Amino acid sequence: MIEPSGRRERKKAATRQKIADAALRLFLERGYDAVGIRDVAAEADVAVTTVFAHFASKEALVFERDQDFEQRLTRAVTDRPPHEPLIPALHREVQALVRHCTAEGSAPVRRMIEESPALREYEESMSLRHAQALAAALAADPHLSRSATACRATARFAIDAYALACRADDPGATVDEVFRMITAAWEATAP
Repeated sequence: MIEPSGRRERKKAATRQKIADAALRLFLERGYDAVGIRDVAAEADVAVTTVFAHFASKEALVFERDQDFEQRLTRAVTDRPPHEPLIPALHREVQALVRHCTAEGSAPVRRMIEESPALREYEESMSLRHAQALAAALAADPHLSRSATACRATARFAIDAYALACRADDPGATVDEVFRMITAAWEATAP
């Protein structure tokens, strides 16, 4: 996560994290559907309006690292050295993100998401948004010279590699397998 620099930004980030931690704790203890925003606000010792100032919806409380995830993916494209090939940089970043989603203690959260239609729907819409942001970063890179279709497909496959790996028995092997396909497709679209 990007660390905020100023005192005010650090305080806002700390409040946001406090709310997210309280929400996750309650969701895991009582079940996602049994917890309301008022419960989260009370647990975090903040006003309901403060919860909504930091999170647009109840579902967003579960995916509190959503924005960081998207930034990390786009930065794998935009911040890589000019000589570094795209696909290996993107592969490394997706592997790192998968390690986070499969870290010790993440299984109850994954189970909660899988059991909730609202969370699954939110996660899918989030994935589409991430794919759009990644495709835009790919298309904007003047050194890549690929069609809009190739950029959109590559972005979607990278997001799908993450999603598949987070549910796989062998997450690393799953990412590697999908990225072998992404590499072949990317090379096939070279001008």
